[in-house]
Amino acid sequence: MSSIYNDLAVDTKYYHCISRCVRRAFLCGEDHFTGHSYEHRRGWVEDKLLELTKVFCIDVCAYAVMSNHTHLVLYVDDKKVNRLNDKAIVIRWHKLCKGTLLTQKYVQGEKLSKAELIFFNQTVKQYRERLSSISWFMRLLNEDIARKANKEDNCTGRFWEGRFKSQALLDEAALAACMAYVDLNPIRAKMANSLEESDHTSVQKRLTSATEGKQPKQLLRFAGMSRQIMPKGLPFELKSYLELVELTGGIIREDKHGHIDNSGLSLLERLNISPENWLKLTTQFTRVFHGAVGRASSHESYCENPKVSPKLAFIYQ
Repeated sequence: MSSIYNDLAVDTKYYHCISRCVRRAFLCGEDHFTGHSYEHRRGWVEDKLLELTKVFCIDVCAYAVMSNHTHLVLYVDDKKVNRLNDKAIVIRWHKLCKGTLLTQKYVQGEKLSKAELIFFNQTVKQYRERLSSISWFMRLLNEDIARKANKEDNCTGRFWEGRFKSQALLDEAALAACMAYVDLNPIRAKMANSLEESDHTSVQKRLTSATEGKQPKQLLRFAGMSRQIMPKGLPFELKSYLELVELTGGIIREDKHGHIDNSGLSLLERLNISPENWLKLTTQFTRVFHGAVGRASSHESYCENPKVSPKLAFIYQ
């Protein structure tokens, strides 16, 4: 599966990933059935997630740690992983795993024979692929949390509901809608009344940094509107995005039937999504979309990849 992600990076670098617990016991929060609180586990997930971004060539765009599942929006930086030299690749991988005798020997400065170099180069190629693989990223994240949870619960067995689920986000509209969907998860679940109170979410981290006029280093930064010479980063203005998420959150609250103010439509207009469709996208993203998400033009390009099943793609206007 990891090879498919790397092949598809040509079509899109953004993915929405969801992991759910298999046991009745909660991942985080309070289990009202037993009265036991697992709230501290939110920190486990958030800390491990942001720690992995320092090693992998994968950036986090948005995340939300819920009571029995997690939502992530990830960006695969294939250009970065290809720029790194062999030593940098090996050093990064050793932060995650022990590596092999040959990679350990290489890092310690010992000379490798011609035969050893053949095997070493094959290993480095494998490590390079893994460092830009969403499958490996999610595997190391979920395995770490599962081990800690099982130890705390004094039990064994599967903690997560099989493999994580993922959706390819094919264009800016899909990316913006999915990020808003993820950032608003605690609001919809009535776990928080405001974005500032949405603990262990990317939007809370962004707001905290925004009050100081900064962007959090652990998250993929907002680079502003798309342009010809575009630096790495999310193709939106941070201020517009935060205003849009705040506005959308006010609309979906059950105790407040609001309307979309024209002042909050700049991003919607630029992405060509009607206010009605935007509300549907950001409140029912995983129900509406079951595969790759994007406009018709993005969908056509995506399905040209021979490793993609057309049934996975969904077109919206």
